[in-house]
Amino acid sequence: MTTFSKPNGGAFFTEESSLRRRKLGAILNTEPNNQEDDHESSPRTSCASVPSSPRFNNYNQGIMFPSTPPSNPTSSSTSPYPFSPWNQPSPLTKSPWIQQEPFGLDEYNDYLNNIPRYGHIGSLVREEGHVYSLAASGDLLYTGSESKNIRVWKNLKEYSGFKSHSGLVKAIVVLGDKIFTGHQDGKIRLWKLSDRKKKVYKRIGNLPTTRDYIKTSMNPKNYVEVRRNRIRPWIRHFDAVSSMSVDIQRGLLYSGSWDKTFKVWRLSDSKCLESVDAHEDAVNSIAVGFDGLVFTGSADGTVKVWRRELVGRISKHILVETLLEQANAVTSLVVNSAAAVVYTGSSDGLVNFWQRAKHFFSHNGVLRGHKLAVLCLALGGNLVLSGSADKSICVWRREEGGAHSCMSVLTGHVGPVKCLAMEEEDVNDESKGDQRWIVYSGSLDKSVKLWRVSENEPL
Repeated sequence: MTTFSKPNGGAFFTEESSLRRRKLGAILNTEPNNQEDDHESSPRTSCASVPSSPRFNNYNQGIMFPSTPPSNPTSSSTSPYPFSPWNQPSPLTKSPWIQQEPFGLDEYNDYLNNIPRYGHIGSLVREEGHVYSLAASGDLLYTGSESKNIRVWKNLKEYSGFKSHSGLVKAIVVLGDKIFTGHQDGKIRLWKLSDRKKKVYKRIGNLPTTRDYIKTSMNPKNYVEVRRNRIRPWIRHFDAVSSMSVDIQRGLLYSGSWDKTFKVWRLSDSKCLESVDAHEDAVNSIAVGFDGLVFTGSADGTVKVWRRELVGRISKHILVETLLEQANAVTSLVVNSAAAVVYTGSSDGLVNFWQRAKHFFSHNGVLRGHKLAVLCLALGGNLVLSGSADKSICVWRREEGGAHSCMSVLTGHVGPVKCLAMEEEDVNDESKGDQRWIVYSGSLDKSVKLWRVSENEPL
């Protein structure tokens, strides 16, 4: 294994399949608990939270750390003086003050020319805790972890980063030059790259704005009961923001939360237009779809379809249809708008999917590829990827007629796969007709792995 260290502590690993990974230890908890008023935590009973839900106890016994890189084959094992102090590794080799040169552009291009055509490309590792959220935009990758840091990666090396004091990062959405981050304490932050030369990101706002929050708080009619004997202004989430989605056509941002609601924000002025009491338990996923529809999946086991309609003089979201009602929590949801297909992952390890008919949705089948809970989904072209608590990623392809086939199973993580992101790869003339994707997978093993997949060739 080759390690490229970064001046600020990051590292990029490339792995060889002939080297076996050794288990070094286990951690007991996969996700810190939530508390609203500070950065400490309190237990949460919703099955949207991996460590606190009884549905996830079967895999929450421990997560193994990735093994350390093997020693140099030209080290003391070949020396006639194996115990000489000159042949022993320095105890300062991991010091942040002793670093190698960063991964240069020429080295990066040479590396890309020698990596496998498909499959695992490499890993991004920074010891900042479990990775909970990912967002890919062009040649940049944004990662959120329990450290409250948002890291920005470019060309497989750390590009920049910024930190929030608003709890661990549960969701990231990139819209142009703006980045929205949803946090464990219910806050939504808005960021922007303020200096391209210095690669500095600056927080430029909150959702809701401070002005709107104070104005709303002054009217007692704007308070709602969030828990027994506890009230809060309706304009802000009081529990973790688990998912966000953007309706570019209408200029709206949707946020789903463990407080059982989803909220609608106007992008032009960050104003909260509506709060919808959507489910009986945590909203784990929300996605803007086709024909003006919005889809929500919840820990209460339901998947609901909403449409924004004019009611009197006010636009409100009306429940159109309930696609699924089950005992197992719905953990993730994605929409293929081009094909009018909706996919949902749940804690029983299944991926259900529906296709839009003329006036209703038809349940077209179930994808069975995981032994434990499906925690995340991602879409790219005709490909659907599902990440699971069983540490694997299934790559599904939608065939003509609506059937699906499993093209491959990606393995390599040593912890549950918590988030996925896909970005279409530019191909050269020799690869025309072969639609390829770069897949980013974030895990509770504290790493992000990179994969290359194709719609035409199995791995």
